[in-house]
Amino acid sequence: MKSFNLEKVGITQPKIYRNLSVPRLYEMALQNEKGSIISDKGALLVYSGEKTGRSPKDRRIVKHPDSENNIDWGNVNLPLDEHTFMINKVRAIDYINSRDIIYVFDGFAGWDPKYRIKVRVICTRAYHALFMNNMLIRPTKEELKSFGEPDYTIFNSGAFPANKFTNQMTSKTSVALDFEKREIVILGTEYAGEMKKGIFTVMNYLMPLKNVMPMHCSANVGDKEDVSIFFGLSGTGKTTLSADPRRHLIGDDEHCWTDKGVFNIEGGCYAKAINLSAEKEPEIYNAIKFGTVLENVVYDEKTRNVDYDDISITENTRAAYPIDFIQNAKIPCVAGQPKNIIFLTCDAYGVLPPVSSLTPEQASYHFISGYTAKVAGTEMGVTEPSATFSACFGAAFMPWHPNKYAELLAEKITKHGAKAWLVNTGWTGGPYGIGSRIKLKYTRAIIDAIHNNDFDQVEMIDEPIFGFKIPTSCPDVPSEILQSKETWVDKKGYENTLKKLAELFKTNFKKYEKGVNKEIVAAGPK
Repeated sequence: MKSFNLEKVGITQPKIYRNLSVPRLYEMALQNEKGSIISDKGALLVYSGEKTGRSPKDRRIVKHPDSENNIDWGNVNLPLDEHTFMINKVRAIDYINSRDIIYVFDGFAGWDPKYRIKVRVICTRAYHALFMNNMLIRPTKEELKSFGEPDYTIFNSGAFPANKFTNQMTSKTSVALDFEKREIVILGTEYAGEMKKGIFTVMNYLMPLKNVMPMHCSANVGDKEDVSIFFGLSGTGKTTLSADPRRHLIGDDEHCWTDKGVFNIEGGCYAKAINLSAEKEPEIYNAIKFGTVLENVVYDEKTRNVDYDDISITENTRAAYPIDFIQNAKIPCVAGQPKNIIFLTCDAYGVLPPVSSLTPEQASYHFISGYTAKVAGTEMGVTEPSATFSACFGAAFMPWHPNKYAELLAEKITKHGAKAWLVNTGWTGGPYGIGSRIKLKYTRAIIDAIHNNDFDQVEMIDEPIFGFKIPTSCPDVPSEILQSKETWVDKKGYENTLKKLAELFKTNFKKYEKGVNKEIVAAGPK
């Protein structure tokens, strides 16, 4: 755009394409970016290069007097000095200035106008501009005209490496965030998800300062305005279970909980595409069309038909599309107070019940724990499950101490009378290798029962170690499945495995105990 320039930030390249249309971004990608093609469904197929996922060990936050006491420094939030940040920023800008074409996308993070921030993305790939066009909230012509200066700017020079000999750099990849300069600088990775999660990290820092709860979760709402929030790590069913044709999708990944209700941070969805099928996930499958970005998938060169089962490039194949590509999405993506908070876990140990009711303190405990268990590795003969804990179900994006978010969650659950549930989408009848995965139709029936308040009048059994209250019946679910112990032939094996899992919870939680309320600590397993 002739009237648009970036000289204020040191970018002198005159050929800047700002907020291009989707067809134009397609054309630019096809003309200029190796490997970009159109699928048989009309999606833009792209490759992110060497990095096909995030690089958490290369993500750093600038340590500054104004914010350093707010950050939970450690293995997740690694510090960076201002001087090194500036070295990387100058390196990124120099690279941008060396390109013939650069792209800018100006958009919003947050559907609630009171809390939204203005984000500017400066990048050198049409793929990245289209990705953020899908993931941020797209401004109207009037909003773009009056956009002004952004609140946060992303300098994405991912095709250019960081200098690994620079102080505090450990590789050629660097994702650096400065809360004071309000900037994110990306070097050495072209994986688009770094931009999305960079802005999520920003919102996770800013929102608690306003007593707003940021959440790594999906959310939907029924016809009676009953909002449900789904927390869960990868593979637990967070996206699948929230994409319910009988309810309206608020969002699939990032939300905030205010005194007025829930709003989506994003303008789109970023769904895993591995093993995607029209039968299992029709809403997501049908959203893959013209305008969707499909990352790192394998396709038939003759037909351009995508093989979602082929993971030869990466298991982390992804589809990024605007949220209105989901037929029953709620636009604008804002709703009232949550009625149900659902923690999803895929327990490969096979001991957690398919559904249990939690107190606010237990909800905070399990929120901080962020548990799931997967099958360990890919080595022959290895069948022992492996426990995974990620604080707040998204530790990689949480700058504050987990207790900050847990207190906000407990406060809002109590204030607004939300019910909290733990739903196991994993194994029953024994651990992986002995038992079987809980059928999706049973999990869906459990979620339906939660939404229909079916458990309000049902007798609950107290589980002695974790302290859960487990319902004795659920419509369309065999009652024996609800009590995990009853599904095991080896009852002693069940008890030993349950105790083992309880010890894993307690060991993991020790690192948080000093900064966590006593009531929350006491809500853990006995």
